[in-house]
Amino acid sequence: MASVSRPAPDAEPSPRNLRQVVAASMAGTVVEWYEFFLYASAATLVFGKLFFPNAGTDLDSIIAAFVTYAVGFLARPIGGIVFGHFGDKLGRKQLLQLSIILVGASTFLMGCLPGFDSIGYWAPALLVTLRFIQGFAVGGEWGGAVLLVAEHSPARSRGFWASWPQSAVPMGNLLATGVLFLLSSTLSDEAFLSWGWRVAFWLSAVIVIIGYYIRTKVSDAPIFKAAQAEVEQEAKGYGVVEVFRRYPRGVFTAMGLRFAENILYYLVVTFSITYLSTVVKTDTSRILLLLLVAHFIHFCTVPLVGRLSDSLGRRPVYLAGAVLGATWGFFAFPMMDTGRDLMILAAVTIGLMFHALMYAGQPAIMAEMFPTRMRYSGVSLGYQVTSIVAGSLAPIIATSLLSRYGSSVPVAVYLLIACIITVVAVLALRETRGLSLHDVDAADAQGTADLMSAKAAKDAESEAAAATGRGRRRTGSGR
Repeated sequence: MASVSRPAPDAEPSPRNLRQVVAASMAGTVVEWYEFFLYASAATLVFGKLFFPNAGTDLDSIIAAFVTYAVGFLARPIGGIVFGHFGDKLGRKQLLQLSIILVGASTFLMGCLPGFDSIGYWAPALLVTLRFIQGFAVGGEWGGAVLLVAEHSPARSRGFWASWPQSAVPMGNLLATGVLFLLSSTLSDEAFLSWGWRVAFWLSAVIVIIGYYIRTKVSDAPIFKAAQAEVEQEAKGYGVVEVFRRYPRGVFTAMGLRFAENILYYLVVTFSITYLSTVVKTDTSRILLLLLVAHFIHFCTVPLVGRLSDSLGRRPVYLAGAVLGATWGFFAFPMMDTGRDLMILAAVTIGLMFHALMYAGQPAIMAEMFPTRMRYSGVSLGYQVTSIVAGSLAPIIATSLLSRYGSSVPVAVYLLIACIITVVAVLALRETRGLSLHDVDAADAQGTADLMSAKAAKDAESEAAAATGRGRRRTGSGR
């Protein structure tokens, strides 16, 4: 095996600069996921009635709305590919600024759409178009946001710092749920369905401006700038084709890791609304309030799990999440069936804590799988392509299973199968805790896709240095 040249040490940004990068990443991510999850909640509460009134039963209307919801997931891989390609070429910051504008404009326009009763089939057609644009932008958002932080972070604490953009996802969901709760609890059902829900979509314009401004205050990491210059000077490859050619194992492992995590999340935060409203007959405002509390707990949990992945390792923490997640459906839905607030809150919160065990470490794990010159493309593919067969279909499959069998058990089995797939991916994963991104680039420069050779070389070098130090101390003490 070719030896790996001695890499430059990881940059150690000041805590203040690192916190500024984290804030910039989170600001836009909160905005974009606020808008993405606002659609998810509205699909259950509003869109089925407003855009698909002739679908049949309430569950049929919800399924039709979820199909438009899935369009956003279909667009996300396309956005990931396009943004990943140009993000590896032009930089993370520029693409993040573009993504936040796209998702903000599409969400604002959703709030302006007339319903089926006004313009007929043009209403769902325009909704699908805007949903596609929204999904396209969100598809490019995640990779750039997490890499902006991961590439600035020290190797020893990358899991913790890179988990903060992940916590922005429940924060965005928290804001979306909070706004809908406030509107639904203060307005009559008729007013909320007529115009109240639109206010939540229009508010996106305000937070988009704030998020865009914050993102203008940071720059790309030094390691990316160095890789960008090297690509230009040496005409090295980058983008989707190159990452599939050089690192297919990394891409498919990332997809397997993502599979159960994505399905679990959308069963907990989206399908649970459907289950509670149609089966348990829980009031909408009550559901949203309970979800509000659960999202806050999830937000607080994610960084703690990120730190845990730095101390215990990426694999054991992720494996625990996949194994525990496999059990959730079997006890959570019976807990919801009680109709008691504390039981419902516990069921949702436990599901989100299982999810955090998988979700928090994803940015660090995926960043450590790919070299800098193609990292945006690699992580975007692994993360976004999986959403087509995972998160996008999860509410549709779960609602269809519930409608056909009248029981939550098939839904629980569906989640169990997904978790088994992710367990296999975790077992195939190589532990990368503490791996320097410079080592990853050094291994890539040596022409090997075995990124762990860099870690092995570094560990051997550190052990040799430690042994030399011990020898010098013994020699000194004998004088």
